[in-house]
Amino acid sequence: MRPELRSVPGAPAPTGVVFADPHVTPDGTTVIEVSRVRRRRGGELRTSALGVYAIRDGKAVWSPAVDADRIALIGVATGFVAATLATLAVLRQPPWPALTGTISRALDR
Repeated sequence: MRPELRSVPGAPAPTGVVFADPHVTPDGTTVIEVSRVRRRRGGELRTSALGVYAIRDGKAVWSPAVDADRIALIGVATGFVAATLATLAVLRQPPWPALTGTISRALDR
């Protein structure tokens, strides 16, 4: 979290969507960062990036922040669930033919 949010003693910490101070890049683009601030149990604040507004030539463009770790975790969890379901299906009803049989009494004569 930005130090300015914690520097005011006695002031309530902001929660919800927070816009950072705009800054101008050398090519003239104004960039405004957008974050979400949430209060956790115990009063701890947690921030997560939502994205960036880039303003150039009077046109604003929204670029969302992508959390690659969350996407990877969803992919791994989906693969784990699929592998578990496939293993249970094969153990319950194997795809190969049953190799059990009965011994004929005709050979005992």
